[in-house]
Amino acid sequence: MKRISTLGLTVALMSWGATAQAIELMHWERLPLAVPLVINQERVIFVDEDVRIGVPSTLTGKLRIQSTGGTLYLRASEAIAPTRLQLQSVATGEIILLDIAAMPGDQPLEPVRILKNAPVQATETESGTVSGPDSTPIPVALTRYVAQSLYASLRTVESLPGVRRVPLQLRTELPTLLPTENVSSTPIAAWRLGDYWVTAVKLRNRGSARVQLDPRRLQAKLFAAAFQHAFLGPVGSAEDTTIAYLVTRGAGLEHAVLLPPVARGADDES
Repeated sequence: MKRISTLGLTVALMSWGATAQAIELMHWERLPLAVPLVINQERVIFVDEDVRIGVPSTLTGKLRIQSTGGTLYLRASEAIAPTRLQLQSVATGEIILLDIAAMPGDQPLEPVRILKNAPVQATETESGTVSGPDSTPIPVALTRYVAQSLYASLRTVESLPGVRRVPLQLRTELPTLLPTENVSSTPIAAWRLGDYWVTAVKLRNRGSARVQLDPRRLQAKLFAAAFQHAFLGPVGSAEDTTIAYLVTRGAGLEHAVLLPPVARGADDES
């Protein structure tokens, strides 16, 4: 089993032998819940009560929604820009807001369970640890969860209460992330737990030389960083691509990475 290096933190990917299917927990606190979808892959949402669903007319023919016994089944047939759904409780009339968006992808997304009036305990968030025998620091637990979500089968991902997948704010290549290496860096997904974000960034070698990955060469204001593999092989080899797990605190990667300046055209000059 490979170990992954970090800034001031060493994360070892733990055994993926759990048999229970992971469920992403989302806490309804009157803020819209972001629910990403993968085109042509069904995502299950457990609400645990009967609801009516308000669907904008713009989704007609794009999104299939089935509801039974407090469980929703969402399947997008094409790309969907961020769109809001309203779930209204049949019993109480309370409304839950979901912000969905559908994009192409190969990695299936785990089911979602929506919890009402059950926020993550403040003691866990404030202390920066996840409750358990070893009081695992949140950055370690979240990085491990993200690595398992990307590399392990869905049924073996360890449950992590309070974690949620969040929309990516950066979707294009980040040329300033590893400026000293001939490597492309593209964000692919992000998760949040408490005050910490982990953004998974795909790294791909563009040259013929092997690249040793060193977190000290990352140009961003990061809390910690980890690599799935310690090096990148030459372009075209089976080892030319890996994932970097970038941990930020208080905000997502978009507030930590150095973005290149926007080129000014002649019409912009005064």
